[in-house]
Formats: sequence, structure tokens, C-alpha cells
Amino acid sequence: MVISVWSFSFWLAKRMKIDDELATMLASAVSICGVSAAIATCGAIQGDRKMLSYVTSLVLVCAVPMMIVMPWIVKAFHMNDIVAGAWLGGTLDTSASVVAAGALISDVAMKTGVIVKFSQNALIGVAAFILVVWWTYKGSAKSGASKPSAGIIWERFPKFVLGFLVASFLFSFFLPTDMVRGTGGALAELRVWWFALAFVCIGLETKFVDLATMEGGRPAVAFLAAQFVNIFWTLLLAYLLFGGVIFPVPDIK
Repeated sequence: MVISVWSFSFWLAKRMKIDDELATMLASAVSICGVSAAIATCGAIQGDRKMLSYVTSLVLVCAVPMMIVMPWIVKAFHMNDIVAGAWLGGTLDTSASVVAAGALISDVAMKTGVIVKFSQNALIGVAAFILVVWWTYKGSAKSGASKPSAGIIWERFPKFVLGFLVASFLFSFFLPTDMVRGTGGALAELRVWWFALAFVCIGLETKFVDLATMEGGRPAVAFLAAQFVNIFWTLLLAYLLFGGVIFPVPDIK
């Protein structure tokens, strides 16, 4: 799903004459995990911070109505909770919105959505590395310079992704479960404050008028169109993978 949605989003953005830098951030935000993916992509390609603010604003503006409308659609069409949770996890671009939307359906839907969303989050490191290599070689080809060294790739790689991976492995495989649960409250409090500060800073740099006027509104239209395709494509995959068609229905309690 990530590969197909990213490819379509980038292709659509280029067809609408959006520059490579913004098209790459838009595609990553739609296909992987929203704000975090956009930040990682911006670091990987050394992108414009104003473009990053623009993309994150689009993600947040779209996430709020989707978080409300999608659970309503699930209940209106009596969708299976596990399929619905997978759909939410693969479509909504922020982890918080997945949790909130899933909770509006059922506990099973929320847990399924979180599993799918965290699986996408784990792809940030892989995506960032691929983007660093691709963008660096792309720049070298344009300038006629020699192939980039490993040092240049390391310099461009967003280091926070390494922290994410190290923390995930540490808390998953090495620390006792009781210790993980004990530190969860304190870390969650810090996370809330850091996220609040981050989004306030994004808001200070963003004007809603710019969402509709930047480059004639083409990036916003490309993002919405890609998200629309993402919604239907992810629903099909959620049904095939979690609805008992290809694999047995998972036991999520």
C-alpha cells in the first residue's frame, strides 16, 4: 500500500507541475504516516521548512474531518470492526487520529488501527534511507558531480529516525514489561508537551490562506486527490488482508 500510494501521489503531483521537493513531501505524508513522514522526508532531501509547514498543515486539516466521518461510514455500512480498524490505521495520517477514530467504533477497531499505523511508522527509517540515497544521487546527476559518498548520505539522513528505531527495539526486546509500563506515564507527559510545542510552532508559520493559494492551490488539490485514492485503495486491501479473504481473520481482543 505504501509503495503504490507513494508512487501515485508523486506521479500526480508531477503531472500537476509541482516541484520535486514538495511532491516528495506530499507523497510521503499521504502514504506513510503523515507529519512524522513529512519531517523525515524534509530532513532526507534537505527541504524547505516552509514547505514542510505547508504539508503538515494539510495533514492536520484533513485528519480532523476524516477522523469524524470515517467512523460514521463504518457504522452506516456495518463494516467488520477489524477491517474498519485496519482501514483507519492505513488511511488516517496521524497516530492520535487513528486512536480517536477507532475508539468511536470499538476497542477492537482501535487496537487494529494502532497495529496498522505503528507498522507504517516503523517504515519511516526505511523510507528515509531510500529517499536520502535517491535524492543525493539525483542531485549529483543534475550537477554532474561524482557519486555521493557514504558520509554525505549519513549527513543528510534524519537522525531522529535512529532514535525512534533504538527506542523501539529497547522497549520491545530488552527492558522488562513492568519497567516499560512504569516509564510510560512520564514519557507520555513529555511527549504531549513536545508535540504541543511542535504543532504550535507549525501553526505560527502557517496561514490557512496559503493552503489554497500556494502555487495556485495545486499542491492542496494533489494532496486531496491522492488521499481520496488512498481511502479506497486502503479499504480494498484492509478487506482482503483482514476480512478473511487472503488470510484468516486475526484474533484481536
